[in-house]
Amino acid sequence: MMRAVIAGPDEGGLGTALKSQDVETTDVEGVASRPAMEDAGIHDADLFVLTDVGQATAIAVAKDVNPKIRVVVYDENSIPEFARSQADLIVDPNLLTVDAVAEELTA
Repeated sequence: MMRAVIAGPDEGGLGTALKSQDVETTDVEGVASRPAMEDAGIHDADLFVLTDVGQATAIAVAKDVNPKIRVVVYDENSIPEFARSQADLIVDPNLLTVDAVAEELTA
């Protein structure tokens, strides 16, 4: 089973869409710090979904803890340059629905 850790608000429902594709999801509680991400299971996750580019430093933490993790940024705001190269997929919610993103990630 695929596992995803979600950091940031999930107002668009990407977590729900991933669950409908049989992905086990865990939300990071509060700010996406290393301890919070570890508590959410980042070590064993297949995906790290970030819905708040204001927490973009979490991408480097996710990759440090789990080098094989795929990083998905789902936010309408621009991701900072320092984090752009570490993200595997950057999606503007205005361009793709959560269902389309979830289907693509699990295909």
